[in-house]
Amino acid sequence: MAILDRFLQRGVRQGVLEVARPDGSVRRFGTPAEGFPEVRLRFTDSSAERQILTDPRLGAAEAFMDGKLVLEEGDIMALIQLLRANSRWDKGGEVKENSAFKKMRARAVTLIDGVNRAARAKANVAHHYDIGNALYRLFLDGDHMQYSCAYWSREGMTLEDAQEAKLAHIAAKLALEPGQKVLDIGCGWGGMAIYLARHTDVSVKGITLSEEQLALARERAVAAGVAGRIEFELVDYRDLAARGETFDRIVSVGMFEHVGQAQFARYFRDCAKMLTDDGVMLLHTIGRMGGPGATDAFTRKYIFPGGYIPALSETVAASEKVRLIATDVENLRLHYALTLREWYKRCVANRDAITALYDERFYRMWTFYLAGATAAFESGSMCNYQIQFARNRHALPITRGYMPQREAQFLQSR
Repeated sequence: MAILDRFLQRGVRQGVLEVARPDGSVRRFGTPAEGFPEVRLRFTDSSAERQILTDPRLGAAEAFMDGKLVLEEGDIMALIQLLRANSRWDKGGEVKENSAFKKMRARAVTLIDGVNRAARAKANVAHHYDIGNALYRLFLDGDHMQYSCAYWSREGMTLEDAQEAKLAHIAAKLALEPGQKVLDIGCGWGGMAIYLARHTDVSVKGITLSEEQLALARERAVAAGVAGRIEFELVDYRDLAARGETFDRIVSVGMFEHVGQAQFARYFRDCAKMLTDDGVMLLHTIGRMGGPGATDAFTRKYIFPGGYIPALSETVAASEKVRLIATDVENLRLHYALTLREWYKRCVANRDAITALYDERFYRMWTFYLAGATAAFESGSMCNYQIQFARNRHALPITRGYMPQREAQFLQSR
């Protein structure tokens, strides 16, 4: 109790956190401050505090999931926001939750997980994406089912608007020409592939390791009337490269996070192998601001086994080994936080439907995941990178003017 109290005294300076314990005692931390939440939590079991001290993120998550940590004022989004906002990464802070030994162990586990052989990769993807399309329909945008960072280019946008804008933003960076072949690595439910087939004169191959996604992507392509120009396949990108297929353009949105740190060099080697000499690639990925890190225990256990969020430095370093030229880099700093808040809001609104699909513990786990991710983008070290690569320095215009021009054309053709 005393150790946790000291942690909270240091960690909650602005905003208010009240902690009620099973013995009836209540402690109050922090002072009211504009922009910082006021939260009251209650521990229903004294073991919850030991869980949190052992591993703050995993322990807090499991205590919340098991009903040992109950929010009486505010919600899990507010609690995590309060803790993160008091230790902003931008100002040199971070939530101090691990000893040096635990950090070393986490990095070692991350590296081992990152070996990510083909059979393991499919199982890891299934853990998150094959839990049923019904869940994702409840909180993703209805138009494109994009499970990745949207692009909030103006105020007052809906999630549907922002995801449409994201697709246009990426399509513009691909600098597509009629008749080209495009590969979509990690195609999800087909949103990107269908968008490109509808708005440009190209053929698209979408690949995924999720059987649930594959089936729905094919259905959606038929419904959109573009199935004749899209081929979806359940195949690992490594196996596709081994078959010798080549493409004029490669796009990968929200997939690189699943590759694993140890596979970065292999990923870019295979992408370079599949690109034509004048080929262009657009990589859209969650990233770390600052240097390489490790995957936390909660994410590794419950959300993305085998996953790893890359730093920009290690991403570009891996691409340099195969002479892929990083022709453009954009950091979408706050766009994912806006996206996650919308997903969280829709999940809360659909609480009954989610618990009917799974159970209350799953709902708490899912909202903890979304809330933690939101705080990481608002106050932590997470961001989203879009990196454009080319095989040939002459493959693209020498100024960026073509990007907003083409983006505007895509948006006008909506």
